[in-house]
Amino acid sequence: MTDRPDPLVAVDQVSKHYPARSGHGPVHALDRVSLRVEPGEIVCVVGPSGCGKTTLLNLLAGFEDVSGGTVAFDGRPITGPHADRGVVFQEAALFPWLSARDNIGFGLRERRLPRATRRRITDEYLEMVGLDGAGERLPAALSGGMRQRVALARALANGAQLLLLDEPFAALDEQTKSQMHGELLRIWRETGTTMVLITHSIDEAVLLADRVIAMAPRPGRIMEEIVVDLPRPRDDTSAAFNDLKRHVRSLITAAMTTEPVAS
Repeated sequence: MTDRPDPLVAVDQVSKHYPARSGHGPVHALDRVSLRVEPGEIVCVVGPSGCGKTTLLNLLAGFEDVSGGTVAFDGRPITGPHADRGVVFQEAALFPWLSARDNIGFGLRERRLPRATRRRITDEYLEMVGLDGAGERLPAALSGGMRQRVALARALANGAQLLLLDEPFAALDEQTKSQMHGELLRIWRETGTTMVLITHSIDEAVLLADRVIAMAPRPGRIMEEIVVDLPRPRDDTSAAFNDLKRHVRSLITAAMTTEPVAS
C-alpha cells in the first residue's frame, strides 16, 4: 500500500442504522468505520456474524446509503451502483437462460455495444478465467467453480475497477475453493484490479490479502488492520503464516465474547 492522499476507496466515520422492526429495536450495523483501499490492493474483511461485513460491502456497492459519514470511490461520493464497482456474491447470480458468454456480455449489451465488440470482449474474458471452451454452456451445465468464474468475468468485462466479493467461495468444496484462490490471484496479477473480499475464513483472508480488516459486532466496528507482509504464493504451513492466523483468530474470538459497546 502506498501513502496516497486520494485512495481508490475512502470510508470516513461511516455509521449505518436500520430501523426497528418485528418487535425488535433498531440495529446499529456500523459505528464510525473508517477505511482506505489503495489501487491494486486486495483487502479482506473478517469478523463474526453480525459485525457489519456485508453491510460495509453493500455501502461500497451503492446498494444502500450511509446513516452518517461518507463513502467515496475514486474521489467521488458513492450514490448508487455503477459498473466501475463489480459485485460477486456467494451464489454466482447468473441468468439461467443465458449462456456463459451471454452472461458475461450482458452489461455490454445493455450499453448497446456493437455485436463484434461484445464478442471480442467476452472472448477475452472467457479466456482470462479459463472458460474459453465453455462459452455456449448454460449455468446449469457448469460446476460451482465455473459459475463463479463467469461471475468474475462478467464484472471485469463490464469495466469494474473495484471487485467487491461477498464470500464468493463459501459454497465450494475445499479442492475447488483452493483452485479458485489461485485463479483469483492470477486474475489480480494480470489485471491489477482492486479487490475487497468479505469472508468468514481466516485462512482465506491471510492467504489472499494485502491487509486483513478484523471487525467486531454490536455495533459493527473495525478492531484492527493487519498488514500481511508475506510473499506470494504463500505457504500456509509456514510459521509466519500461522502466526498471523493465530493473531486474527484471537481478535475474532475476543470480539465474540466482548460485551456490546455503547454507541
